[in-house]
Amino acid sequence: MTYTAVICKENDWYVAECPETGTVSQGHTIEDAIANLREATALYLEEFPRPAKNAPFLTTFEVPAYA
Repeated sequence: MTYTAVICKENDWYVAECPETGTVSQGHTIEDAIANLREATALYLEEFPRPAKNAPFLTTFEVPAYA
């Protein structure tokens, strides 16, 4: 199955989150953060399997700077 990774840089770490499962991990590089998230998500899914369903639709939007 394919899952989504949302990655943000926080200080010296890249933090990766999978919104479909709520799993979070980190790494010193983006690649490390994704690899760690993959492992965390696989372990989570072993304990809490999810039924197969359509992948979410991901997009972006803008908000005025004064908001």
